[in-house]
Amino acid sequence: MARKDNNTENPGRLKQIAQTYKMTRRVDRKIGWILAGVGLVTFGVLLAIGFLIGHPVYVGILGVLLALLACAIVFGRRAERAAFGQMEGQTGAAAAVLENFKRGWHVTPAVAMNRSQDVVHRAVGKAGIVLVGEGNPNRLRSLLASEKKKMARVVGDVPVHVVVVGHDEGQVELKKLRTHMMKLPRVLQGAQVTQVNDRLRALGDLMSNMPVPKGPMPKGMKLPKGPNGR
Repeated sequence: MARKDNNTENPGRLKQIAQTYKMTRRVDRKIGWILAGVGLVTFGVLLAIGFLIGHPVYVGILGVLLALLACAIVFGRRAERAAFGQMEGQTGAAAAVLENFKRGWHVTPAVAMNRSQDVVHRAVGKAGIVLVGEGNPNRLRSLLASEKKKMARVVGDVPVHVVVVGHDEGQVELKKLRTHMMKLPRVLQGAQVTQVNDRLRALGDLMSNMPVPKGPMPKGMKLPKGPNGR
């Protein structure tokens, strides 16, 4: 049973590719024809070159390998585009993108949220601190301002960048979020990034563990009366 569970939880590489293809095909109906066209054109061009130089077999084998590589590149890009299309507009989509970043970024999702499900995520990297907001831009202003004010106590002069995910002017599309953040100027070293992130995590733990005041109520404070004055 344990062996069977491991096989279920860790599908093979081919099964993962098949699942990704099915997901992509639901959004991109032409993906099969596009991959077939890319593979055939790549192989055909290289095979023609092989006949011209008198080595069709060797160049043909190379053509097969390059055709598979070209298909993999095109498939990867279109699968990524399809995934972004499915995530677009869903709460937490930006967090999913941020958590797929490679080394160099410390991501903390949902550091601030309101009842309308507008949410702010935090990423700390060599560019400084990036606050990424999802939701209504007007409501996000107060969330982002509050988060910046709270962080100002511990981060000092570390740059804080604000990004709002969306399609309007001044916003960053979900599919361009990674590229946008990678273009930010790098101002911190690796050790500084870890130090800043540790400070922010400690601040978050302090705020979440802050005790509720106990004891008698201050003089003059009255309980609100009910509808019958009781």
